[in-house]
Amino acid sequence: MDVISAKRGARFQYTPEIPVQLNPIFDWPPNLSGIVRWLAASWLTISMQLFCLALACVVYFVFQPTADEMKNLSFDWIASIWLRNLIIMLSVAGLLHLYFYTFRKQGSDLKYEEQGQKRNSKVHNFGNQVLDNMFWTLGSGVLIWSTYEVLYFWLSVNGHLPMLVIVDNPVWFVAMFVLIPIWSSMHFYWIHRWLHWPPLYKVAHALHHRNVNIGPWAGISMHPIEHIFYFSSFLIHFVILSHPLHFLFHAYYNTIGASTSHCGFEGLQIGGKKRVDLGNFFHQLHHKHIKCNYGTIEMPWDRWFGSFHDGTDEATKRVRKRKW
Repeated sequence: MDVISAKRGARFQYTPEIPVQLNPIFDWPPNLSGIVRWLAASWLTISMQLFCLALACVVYFVFQPTADEMKNLSFDWIASIWLRNLIIMLSVAGLLHLYFYTFRKQGSDLKYEEQGQKRNSKVHNFGNQVLDNMFWTLGSGVLIWSTYEVLYFWLSVNGHLPMLVIVDNPVWFVAMFVLIPIWSSMHFYWIHRWLHWPPLYKVAHALHHRNVNIGPWAGISMHPIEHIFYFSSFLIHFVILSHPLHFLFHAYYNTIGASTSHCGFEGLQIGGKKRVDLGNFFHQLHHKHIKCNYGTIEMPWDRWFGSFHDGTDEATKRVRKRKW
């Protein structure tokens, strides 16, 4: 299929080049050059993955409570975990929102949807989309994320979890950073697909889908039930050999990564050119059409199960025929 110019996006203000491309690691026959380019774009440029890794290193080496402090559950270190996660989310989602929506530093350049965040809205708490999203993100999201994190560190320092010693297995240590987004994608597809089961959708997931024109605060704006399921992705570190840096990277990938992927803009533009990839058109299509793209571009679950929307008009027609 030929690449279609961004200027031909009929239902979006801005559409990147389509069809949407998925991680080539699962292509057959194997596409070695494509895999190398994909990994290079993820790890050798200014990317969300690299930012999450850098943040994990800073937090672990500078702001992490000591092992002795974490051996016993106490208010001080538990509160410090919650507070640092609160600050991280306020900083990332808050700065993205201020830059793109409050001060409109980029105007509408690379913005998917023409509309902004809703005010005087009947479907959002407080009648305001941003306040609604902040409430669920900070009130429920940060709390449940922090609960998983506290449980992980408490169990790990007490010797109850498999702990990777870097010098014993440096290859696995590095490989885990590449594998975490793939695991997260698989977990997200199946959890997300289940959340679209009509009874569960009505009870929990509909809250996230209040956001059609998504913004940074929409990333982890979810019902507490959904937060519990969504963050259960972290439980992989309770059963396989990994390091606290892996857990922190995973946590930031699933939280601040969600803020960047929901920011509503394809990327950060400097000097008239996109310098940093931010938005995720694959997931933007999910918020637009709902019955498609339940996973992420890291794994082709949607292609395998017939729910893949690649951004073309043909895909839109096909998706509209789906029941859920």
